[in-house]
Amino acid sequence: MPIKTVGVIGAGTMGNGIAQTFAQAGFAVRLVDIAQPMLDRARQTIDKSLAKFVEKGRLSAGERDGVLGRLTTATSVDDLVDTDFVVEAIVEDADAKRAIFGSVDVIVQPEVILASNTSSISITLLGAATKRPDKVVGMHFMNPVPLMPLVEMIRGQVTSAETMTIASDLARTLGKTPVEAADYPGFIANRVLMPMINEAIFAVMEGVGTPDAIDAVMKLGMNHPMGPLTLADFIGLDVCLAILNVLHEGFGDPKYRPCPLLRRMVAAGQLGRKTGRGFYTY
Repeated sequence: MPIKTVGVIGAGTMGNGIAQTFAQAGFAVRLVDIAQPMLDRARQTIDKSLAKFVEKGRLSAGERDGVLGRLTTATSVDDLVDTDFVVEAIVEDADAKRAIFGSVDVIVQPEVILASNTSSISITLLGAATKRPDKVVGMHFMNPVPLMPLVEMIRGQVTSAETMTIASDLARTLGKTPVEAADYPGFIANRVLMPMINEAIFAVMEGVGTPDAIDAVMKLGMNHPMGPLTLADFIGLDVCLAILNVLHEGFGDPKYRPCPLLRRMVAAGQLGRKTGRGFYTY
């Protein structure tokens, strides 16, 4: 079945980036969120992002208008009934994602593949909430989605080879590079990244160095383009905590225990860029 219309569930940072990327690749996109203000904000964000592409000569004004014309929004998953492929990009919470997958499963056609942008949660667990676990796959895009080339592809316990091929080919159509990972907590990206971020936060808590010093060491000494604490603020400290909790619970290994300072900052609402304050002030 040719994929022409793509549904994206969740209009946050990742959802609007995924929607923009599909629309730029020529797909009709239906972006769904329960809150209309989120959809309005997502469209504004996409508009600003496309304006930058036009300024840099990567898109013409006409192409930008075409991208926006291919994007529609809705406040109910019922509006995904005629979509050919669905990507879920809601909050990193297993119960919430399972509920969405269960709802979408009974709405879309039986042959439609359901993908999750989860950065750490089991694809097998999400697939089990549906009657099509062989058609459930992980597609973990990187932030910012329109710019970052990687899509981490996660094969669940019963995800079919055909599903993996279709989803990987779709990623290539978007101009991305798909890299397959097994269905273990955190997959590849966050199993490697989050312990580093967590250790950097421990180093702050223990007075080993200031956030500036720690980031400078990793940038200047390890050639990282962004320090781990700046990156944590960019990702969102609440998201970092959620992923570390998945790693800690999934492996039962104390090395993944979230730093108490991270827990305290999240409890205080200091989540990074999106709240204006994290390890840095924005």
